[in-house]
Amino acid sequence: MRSAFRVASRPMLSRASFFKCGRRCREILVALCLGLMTGLAVRAAEAPPKVPRFSVDYMDRSMSPASDFFRYASGTWVRNNPVPADKSRWSGFEELQERNWYLIHSILDDTAAGRGGASQAARQVGDFFSSAMDTNRLDQLGFKPIQRDLKRIDALKSADELFRLLAELHQNNVAALFNASVSLDAKNSGVYAFHFSQGGLGLPDRDYYLTDAFAKQREAYRAHIAKMLTLLGEKESEAATHAATIFGLETDLAKASKTRVELRDPIANYHKFTVAELPEKTAPLPWKTYLATTGLTKLSDLVVEQPEFLAALGKLMKERPIADWKVYLRWHLLHSSAPYLHGAAEKESFAFYGTVLRGQPAQEPRWQRAAHVIDGTIGEALGQLYVEKYFPPAAKGRMDELIGNLKAVFLDRLTKVDWMSEATRSKALAKFDRFTQKIGHPDKYRDYSKLKIRRDDYFGNVQRAAAFESKRQLARVGRPVDKSEWHMTPQTVNAYFNPLQNEIVFPAGILQPPFFDVDMDDAVNYGAIGVVIGHEISHGYDDEGRHYDADGNLNEWWTEADGKAFEARAQKVVDQYGSYEALPGLKVNGQLTLGENIADLGGASIAYEALQRSLTKDPSKRKVIDGFTPEQRYFISLAQLWRVNWREAELRRRITVDPHSPAQFRAIGPHVNLQEFFDAFGIKPGASMYRSPELRAKIW
Repeated sequence: MRSAFRVASRPMLSRASFFKCGRRCREILVALCLGLMTGLAVRAAEAPPKVPRFSVDYMDRSMSPASDFFRYASGTWVRNNPVPADKSRWSGFEELQERNWYLIHSILDDTAAGRGGASQAARQVGDFFSSAMDTNRLDQLGFKPIQRDLKRIDALKSADELFRLLAELHQNNVAALFNASVSLDAKNSGVYAFHFSQGGLGLPDRDYYLTDAFAKQREAYRAHIAKMLTLLGEKESEAATHAATIFGLETDLAKASKTRVELRDPIANYHKFTVAELPEKTAPLPWKTYLATTGLTKLSDLVVEQPEFLAALGKLMKERPIADWKVYLRWHLLHSSAPYLHGAAEKESFAFYGTVLRGQPAQEPRWQRAAHVIDGTIGEALGQLYVEKYFPPAAKGRMDELIGNLKAVFLDRLTKVDWMSEATRSKALAKFDRFTQKIGHPDKYRDYSKLKIRRDDYFGNVQRAAAFESKRQLARVGRPVDKSEWHMTPQTVNAYFNPLQNEIVFPAGILQPPFFDVDMDDAVNYGAIGVVIGHEISHGYDDEGRHYDADGNLNEWWTEADGKAFEARAQKVVDQYGSYEALPGLKVNGQLTLGENIADLGGASIAYEALQRSLTKDPSKRKVIDGFTPEQRYFISLAQLWRVNWREAELRRRITVDPHSPAQFRAIGPHVNLQEFFDAFGIKPGASMYRSPELRAKIW
């Protein structure tokens, strides 16, 4: 799955098993993959959070638009909205999500109390929520929920036994050694394929192990591992020794891992092998044991995304004794399980992953943490209840109209763009002709009737939900793709483009202010949801999306000359964003963020033209409101969409792992490539915001 409009600032569940749908899907499921939504606390005894719509009150009019447009558009909001204690950042996205979680909280309370109706969805959501809120029972259980698996790890005697157990743990949501997933076959996108890819790290990225910038985090990680093992019952000296072993193994895995930039090349990360070829192409590991345990005894071939990683893993497995791998596997079982266990384990897990890595002082309230888990496990059951209660059907009709307007502009661009040859253009137009959209929610929700949810078994509910999803995914290997499936829940505040199905998707959650506001003028809406629509459309033709053809298959359909012309234009985007400094000495990675930056630029340019067409069609809409022309309101709306405050640790993490540029640069990056922006605010050469024509990027 290709890019979400934003990557979630908080992962949902660990997606190490067949819960995932491949590397491209992981970008939106981070844990949606990023996941996927940031949890937002509803403070006790407060009124419902306000609707976070566009407002000129957010502006700092003492600031010149020619000197700092981000501050000009949102400076007062930035000054008055520090990051809450239970957040790692605060932005317009989080404001909407706070309101959205407030709505979801009422659903959870009602279903848990039996007030949500008698539907299967209501019963399962209510029972799951009740189990999560029963902290007394969780504290009584302690580590008992994982004792069986701990004993099985302790009994391992060979690599064959380890891989048999690993296959089961992967299906139960335990991340270790490598990732296994079911996703569309990128070169035969009409069927599902089984995938292996790099993984097995406890820190967010390989760079956390290998660069000087994260030395303090590495030391804190080792101390955290030791603390968790001590909680499990190990002596302090033994826990410290084991932490060193675990960290050493993970460091070796990190050295074998590709960088985030390297992972963005879909061609370099696709290798299809037969099962018989696996030992030769990767490593002589017990692959058949692993596959047999998953139920894939008849699997003929699979996709290995990074064979060199598996080769390095094979070498490590041979060099290091089974005792080391047992310690490693024990840690990853503990790490993956901690958020769903008793208070001491959960708090220590948060102390590292929340406070150390993200700079977040306090946990979100218990109900909210539970809501994240429910969204990440039985999200379509929750989504069904959410849509019934909160999604107005009229929103879909208005979105269809807006998407149609944006598509018309993009089609014209494809037809007229002067740097593309006719040979490539004809295929680009054929791809556009096959382009589809999904809005609001699935026509048919996922059936969880075979999933057992108990009111007294939170950890068991999480584990059974993971196994349920794994089984559902594994049953699809080799079968035709279900094109009706969604990869975000309806309540998600986000959107995505799926290159393998050539579609854009807009869940109900994002169809609210500040993105979509029926009470606002066209200029504000085109500067918000219009840009989001254009962003997702542009992903079909960004540096990754352009490699997929009309059928969603990896296929080099561009001429060599056109490919070079595209890359030359894209390099201007790399150079521009790579010059932005997020913190002293810490600049944006222009290569990592290239696809999102291209999409931002395309979205801003396309939506602006669509607005102009709307104003031409109905001149009565061309009004000065609050002292601003439609053109000015458009650019202010777009900039306000990215109002943000950060915690430093979270900003550093995002620069390392996030394919999106920090929001403050998304608020101005597209603008300075558009002459219309300079014209709207009378910005002249020599001003801080001015970008000379020869440096401006123009692709779509």
